[in-house]
Amino acid sequence: MTANRDNAFRIHAGDHVLVVGLGKSGLSAVRFLLGQGVRVSVSEGGRRDRLDREILRWLEGERVRVETGGHSSEFFCAVDAILLSPGVPLDLPALDAARANGIPILGEMALADQFTTTPVVAVTGTNGKSTVVSLLGALFAAAGAAPFVGGNIGTPLTDYLGSPQEAGVAVLEVSSFQIDTAGPFRPRVGVLLNITPDHLDRYADFDAYAVSKFGLFRSQQAGDAAVLNVDDPEIMGRESLWPASRCFFFGHALGGRPGAAVEGSEVVVSGLGATERYDLAATALAVSPNRENAAAAILAARLEGCPAEAIRQGLAAFAPLAHRLALVAEIDGVGYYDDSKATNIGAVLSALAAMASPVTLIAGGRDKGGDYRLLASAVTARVKNLLLIGEASAKMAAALGDLTRVEQLASLEAAVARAHALALPGEVVLLSPACASFDMFTSYVHRGEVFRKAVRELLPAAASGGTRGAEPMPQAAAI
Repeated sequence: MTANRDNAFRIHAGDHVLVVGLGKSGLSAVRFLLGQGVRVSVSEGGRRDRLDREILRWLEGERVRVETGGHSSEFFCAVDAILLSPGVPLDLPALDAARANGIPILGEMALADQFTTTPVVAVTGTNGKSTVVSLLGALFAAAGAAPFVGGNIGTPLTDYLGSPQEAGVAVLEVSSFQIDTAGPFRPRVGVLLNITPDHLDRYADFDAYAVSKFGLFRSQQAGDAAVLNVDDPEIMGRESLWPASRCFFFGHALGGRPGAAVEGSEVVVSGLGATERYDLAATALAVSPNRENAAAAILAARLEGCPAEAIRQGLAAFAPLAHRLALVAEIDGVGYYDDSKATNIGAVLSALAAMASPVTLIAGGRDKGGDYRLLASAVTARVKNLLLIGEASAKMAAALGDLTRVEQLASLEAAVARAHALALPGEVVLLSPACASFDMFTSYVHRGEVFRKAVRELLPAAASGGTRGAEPMPQAAAI
């Protein structure tokens, strides 16, 4: 393995690479590296008896050495390079030992510089990444570009790198964890949607998290493009971190800057030639925050050469993602919305801003180090009842208990039943947790499915008269 003057590591057949983490991304990386003739070892923090036996047998057949139940400095210091899965903390003692020995540490994004010539559009931000990436995929597909859509959403990048690579463009969702190990990763178009407090259990402070997000543009060159949110004070207030590449903006008040302006139900693109208008009124993107997401996607697609007519076709056909402000059902005049993907405070603020009716909010889960008092004004303005579950429920109750009616419940199913008893016709029940799901669920998708199932089970009771107004006792007293 060698490094050029730009610190762009190059992997060669015969190199020894340690893959850390044996989840979806780790397994994809192992397959890719083996396909390149690389000698591979694996370090997995989980216990061996909890790993898939078929996977372990396959690794053994490929002569991949595996350590489980922790990470040893001996393992980490006996290789040419280390490839980290996104969720692996960067402060492991074994990684410190590897750094002291000059061993390169990188993530899958760092491999794009060497292993693909497909143009890349990359999207990061605290909230909205998956929606914008999925929408970009739909826009490029409408143009016949056969895009690869992946990264932090769905399919690991290494799956594409090990394929015939026939896509006209790669659209990648990139988390801050992935940016931290992206090395020479260079998107032709990079999009930064927003920066709000998140993952403060991993970063030293909010500033460190914000700097990580701007790292998306670290390797861009003069001909590349950066797309920034003009409405986000955390982005606009850090002009010293803006990239040297061409900057374009999206939002409501561009102030003469080139980009995509949200004007009512339209997105107006200027500064790329003739002014273009895209009407969202008849699409699934007509309501905030999806109007702003659409503006970012339209601008990025145009910067990558996607034809305007294909964009209009893609916008008309696009369906929002599951578990992101998705209406599950309307029962007794109450709308039940699944926003399970809202795993941080900023996402909940966006969801509440989109609600015009009083809200019974179901929140809680595994705490990520956020300050729940940042929700105070939105809770005061819009939340009639706050039903809390999971490990963070006591912390959230302490932060918000003086602002509205708050109850702590033992399960999501109990919270849905309680919400059904409390919410009145014309109001909304919103699952928007502000927390990770891993205390009670395997993922935000699992959490969303449990919510949807619990809501669907209300339908027979509602049809037969139900229990609305009975005010059953909650599993924990109101605060």
